[in-house]
Amino acid sequence: MQIILLDKIVNLGNLGEIVRVKDGYARNYLIPAGRARRATETAKQEFEVKRAELEKAAAAKLAESQAQGEKLTGATIKLTQKAGVDGRLFGSVTNFDIAEELNKQGYAVVKAQVRMPNGPIKVVGESKVNVALHTDVVVEITVSVYGETA
Repeated sequence: MQIILLDKIVNLGNLGEIVRVKDGYARNYLIPAGRARRATETAKQEFEVKRAELEKAAAAKLAESQAQGEKLTGATIKLTQKAGVDGRLFGSVTNFDIAEELNKQGYAVVKAQVRMPNGPIKVVGESKVNVALHTDVVVEITVSVYGETA
């Protein structure tokens, strides 16, 4: 299915590009999420009329993400979890826990934006975690996990 992208999508294309994707990906994800539109002749014409305002909105979204990224760069969050004497956690620290702590500190982050390259944190200590605020803005933060004996 051919679609017009209404947003920049990683590994797919930029705003306004007409790309071919699998039908299910377009119908089940891109179109309902408002990130794409079926590429019919009328849709192409309507897109060209709205192109300037969509580009302006995308630029504003990028600028807002960059500003938040500058504040978040190098941030360290501290979490306390129950741990054994050997430093291993009972359970783990997930992207949900990190997003929740960032929200408490005043950053608007959802758990899908927190990228954990090595999976959930299962030991006491410091770990590096990426926060993808926008497709072009990825910030690295430090997560310090402290153990609390049970």
